[in-house]
Amino acid sequence: DIREEIASGKRPRADYLEMAHGFETDRWTSYSAPELEVVALTDSGGTGYLLLSGPEPDTQWERFAAAVEQLVRRLDVRLVVTMAGIPMAVPHTRPIGVTVHGTRSELTEGHDSLFAAADVPGSAVALTEYRLGQAGHAAMGFAVHVPHYLARAEYPQAARVLVDHLAVATGLYLSTEALTTAAERTEREIAEEVAQVVAALERQYDTVVSGGGERSGAGLGGTLPSADELAAEVERFLAGHDDQDAPDPQSDDPRGDDPGLPPPSGPSG
Repeated sequence: DIREEIASGKRPRADYLEMAHGFETDRWTSYSAPELEVVALTDSGGTGYLLLSGPEPDTQWERFAAAVEQLVRRLDVRLVVTMAGIPMAVPHTRPIGVTVHGTRSELTEGHDSLFAAADVPGSAVALTEYRLGQAGHAAMGFAVHVPHYLARAEYPQAARVLVDHLAVATGLYLSTEALTTAAERTEREIAEEVAQVVAALERQYDTVVSGGGERSGAGLGGTLPSADELAAEVERFLAGHDDQDAPDPQSDDPRGDDPGLPPPSGPSG
């Protein structure tokens, strides 16, 4: 069965910068290569879908895109959806924005964009969607706008927004209860830590959204807080998160018991 064959995650692989070695005293004791996995899952309504997860390849993007196209064709996938998080100068106190893109215009109908034309950094995921469109496949992506001062922290609010958009686009029934609980906890934690920076971003955001400021391909325009201001307000918050132990998968993992829920960033299809 092709599903069992690809579920092993042996092809394709991310580059070896993602690999891990075990070391004890004076010798290497183990080796763990990065893997991409395609897993067959079922939503709460009994509908099956495939989840591609793992580190985004840093090399051989064309080979990766070709492999994904082959899987889409052989498994007769009707729609490919990618999800990612992008840092942006927006406050967490305003509605979380999402940039939607796709290989067909009907896939993005009803979605407004803050961007016009823009040159953005390349990625394996973007190239894959582009190649899928050239091959005649339906593919689309959601890029959630993560406040730039929280890019290094856990931000389940962004993951919840991605899952909601994924559900609408595909018709899948995916629970967000665990993500909602995690988001409420995170909201309380950051409420006072970054107040000064958020106040400045709120004024900038409201100016742009109301039409009083210019939109640009680089994101929301206007004067951002300086690096020193960001460091003073944000480092205290991030330092606390960096020192925490990994969350218990049975309690704090925002994905809960459903392995089909994606993290805030990274490739998925």
